[in-house]
Amino acid sequence: MMTTPAAIQAALRGSNALPLRPAHKVMNLERLGAMHQSRLSFMRILVRRVMRERWQIHIARLDVDIKGYGVVVYEVNAPHGLFSFVVFSNYLNAADRNDRVIATQWDLTMALVEGRVDDAYLEQLRQNVPKQEAGRVDARVFVLSRANRSARNFDYVVAQLASGLQPDVKKIADVGYLYRTTAVYGSGKLGMADWEKVKTRWPDFARPFSAEMFSCFMLRNFSLFQAEHIAKHQSPDTFVPMQHDIKRYFGIGNSTGLGMAPYLINHPLLINQWIAMRELGLARIRVLGNIDQRTEQHFQELLIRAQQHTQETRTEDEWQTQNNRRVVEDLIAMQHQTSQGVGSWHGLLEWSDAHCSLQGQELLVSILLELYAELVDDLEDYYSQEEFLDLDPLMPVEQLKSVIEQRYDWALNIDFSESGAKEIFWYRSEDKMEPRLGNTQHEQGKEKQMALGVGYAVRKCYDQLCEYADTYPQHTTARFMVANPKLRGIVRRIQSMNRCVYGDIQANLLERDVLPMHLLRAKLAFFGVSKFDPRSKLWVRNTMFQGAPLLEDIGRTFNDDWFMPLAPKQ
Repeated sequence: MMTTPAAIQAALRGSNALPLRPAHKVMNLERLGAMHQSRLSFMRILVRRVMRERWQIHIARLDVDIKGYGVVVYEVNAPHGLFSFVVFSNYLNAADRNDRVIATQWDLTMALVEGRVDDAYLEQLRQNVPKQEAGRVDARVFVLSRANRSARNFDYVVAQLASGLQPDVKKIADVGYLYRTTAVYGSGKLGMADWEKVKTRWPDFARPFSAEMFSCFMLRNFSLFQAEHIAKHQSPDTFVPMQHDIKRYFGIGNSTGLGMAPYLINHPLLINQWIAMRELGLARIRVLGNIDQRTEQHFQELLIRAQQHTQETRTEDEWQTQNNRRVVEDLIAMQHQTSQGVGSWHGLLEWSDAHCSLQGQELLVSILLELYAELVDDLEDYYSQEEFLDLDPLMPVEQLKSVIEQRYDWALNIDFSESGAKEIFWYRSEDKMEPRLGNTQHEQGKEKQMALGVGYAVRKCYDQLCEYADTYPQHTTARFMVANPKLRGIVRRIQSMNRCVYGDIQANLLERDVLPMHLLRAKLAFFGVSKFDPRSKLWVRNTMFQGAPLLEDIGRTFNDDWFMPLAPKQ
């Protein structure tokens, strides 16, 4: 089923034919923080392309010792170009292994590069990639990343394989990866190619974050190769390779902190597009999703799979543990509710709103998207969006006032005079330029805060606008801007977002008890991660590409069925 961009925009502007969920519901911060991976997540989209287009990926240079240290260069023949994925593996003392952004050494550092890498260019990369932020690369590079070994898994897996044994799946389930990445950089940072160059010159990576996700996909495959390489040289007489199903159960770990949070606020048009495609997919299913016996059976299978996947998720965080328990309860309740037949998806969604947690409700959305590839998958072509916040200088001030009252009623309903309503401020650290949270009651630096308090900015703009409009009701926005030039940024956002359905997160991000974790999880869900393990309210560990096909699977039958992967039986 193909849908033109014009048709999509028509649907998103309120077509009665497709019942889109309202923005006040979808853009609630806690609901965004309850989202799960889906077939529209970036990892799923990437793997579909790699598998269906049969990308040719092979090791072009292998220069590592028996302990796995050295350099590996993969060559990637994609439909529209040749690329190289370069990995530097260095010895790292366990005491120096640190996932925080302040780290200066890592087990692995990597770069995704345009074209073939010769000796001279490899040496240039060798001098800079392992330094990460302290190095500099050129515009042939468009992704830079680093990763650390899992202390609990890597040496154990190597020892098992060297001894002729397979890793214990139950042990793997606790930490489903051999490495975790602590940063994946792109879009022009440190001298790399910017997004404009990537999307125009390299069509294979022209979708948001596809190059970054591909780098993580390649890291996952290298981690498995390295473990087998070390084990084979450690004990060549007893070594056995890892079984395919166990191998696929390994993902790549990820540690994500506040650095990801501002993106959702600073790119509202893009976030609107991401949310809109997901909501449009759901709306199509509610209207067009045929329910037959096969669909009913598949739905029940996915409920059981999601339940088992959630039960296999391990976290040390009590809050997330309780959330996972509630999700399991929700899934069991859904099974009972639909045991005699679904009836209609619309009815089931309304039932879940009344009886399930937010995480249970949003998991149901992901499961429904999984059922109907034919109604959903074409939406992956519409995830990009030009991001220009345009000022309409001719808009009458009375109309601007009306736009705020209608679109930003959520911001006007917040009482910013309450205690704690403006207690938090966001700023960038001087050392790493990474986002941090400050407290206005105890810390200095509020004057350097980032402009993430959209709700408060709208409130201040509205108050000044009302005062101005009372005196000059016939004036345009241009005249208002001349009188209040500092409001230009928020007025541009207000007018631009009035053309969107979603995009603005409807929450006060300056409030004392705000949970940045919700922002992190929302973006990570769009990436396609699973098994969230919060380490505080400021950072989270998770797993990427668990259950995804391996490099050796390219060219084989592919059914795109790695949603909510389960531990293999042993």
